Amino acid sequence: MTPQRITGSWFDFYHPNPYEGDTWNATTQRFTANDWYLKLQEMKEAGMDTLVLLNVALHGRAFYPSEIWSYRWDTVCPDPLEAVLDAGDRLGLTIYVGNGFYTTPIMGSLSISGDTSQLQYDFAKELAERYGHHVSFSGWYLPVEAAIFTHFSDEYIAYANRMSDYLRKLGPEKVFIAPYGTRSITGDAKFVDQVRSLDVDYIAYQDEIGVARTTFEAVDETFARLREAHDRAGKPLWSDLEIFQFHGKVLHPAPFERVKRQFEILSKYSDKVLCYQYLGMMNKPGSPVHAGNEASVQLYNDYMAFFGGK
Repeated sequence: MTPQRITGSWFDFYHPNPYEGDTWNATTQRFTANDWYLKLQEMKEAGMDTLVLLNVALHGRAFYPSEIWSYRWDTVCPDPLEAVLDAGDRLGLTIYVGNGFYTTPIMGSLSISGDTSQLQYDFAKELAERYGHHVSFSGWYLPVEAAIFTHFSDEYIAYANRMSDYLRKLGPEKVFIAPYGTRSITGDAKFVDQVRSLDVDYIAYQDEIGVARTTFEAVDETFARLREAHDRAGKPLWSDLEIFQFHGKVLHPAPFERVKRQFEILSKYSDKVLCYQYLGMMNKPGSPVHAGNEASVQLYNDYMAFFGGK
C-alpha cells in the first residue's frame, strides 16, 4: 500500500502556548499580506489543500480589526485574517477558522454561562459577517479540544453540539474538531454512539507521537479501532499527525524517519491525514518566507523526496 501523503495542516498567527512557537512567532508577526500568500502557496505546493487556522484572537487581543476588542496584536499585516482568506480564495484552498482561545487560560470553560463563553458567539457572528464572503472560508474549527479518556465527556459533546448548531446557522456550515487522549479510546458501542451523536463534520484525532504519550504500535491499534468505530457511526475519520518534537519547551521538526512511520500507519486507516503543523516545522529550501529553524528545511526535503518531489 502506498502511504497517503499529508494534505492538510494547522497554522497560526502567533502560537498560543508560551515558548512552543519560539522559532517562528517573531517571523510571522512580521509577515505582510503578500508573505502570507507566499507561505500558503508553499503549503499548497507541498500537497496541502486544507488549512486550519488555530485562532483569530488570543489573551484579550484580536489579530484582525475587531469591533469587539479594541486591543490588537502588533502585526505588520493590518489584517492577517483577510490576507490568508484572500490567499486561500486565489489558491483554491479550504480553510477552517478557529473559534476560541479568547480568554486566559486559553481553554477556558465549556460552560455557556458567563461573559467568557459569550465571546465564542460574539466573535463567530462578527467573523461570519466580516469574512463570510470568502470562498476559502469553508468551515469552523473548535480549538477547545476534547480531552478523551476512553470516551468523550458528556460536557464536551454538549458544548460541541451547541456551538455547531450556532455556527451552522451563521455559515459556513462545516465544523471540525481534533481531540486528544486518542491513546485511551476503546471504540466500544458507547463510543460509536458518541461519535454518531457529535454534530460535527470531521474529527481528526491527534496521534500523540509528538507529545511522546504513546508508541507506534499503540497508534496502529488505536486507529484500527477508530476506523471500525467510525464506519459503524457513518462518520469520516481524519487524523492529526504531529510532525514536531520538543526541545525543552520549544517545538522543533521531528526526524523524517519518525514522521514517515507515522503517516505509514495513519494512512492505513484515515480518510484524510493532516499535520500539526507545517508552519514552523517545514520550509521549502530558499523560501522567502522561511519560518522556523534550519531543521525544517531538512524535513521538507526528505518528505518531498519520498513522494517524488511533488
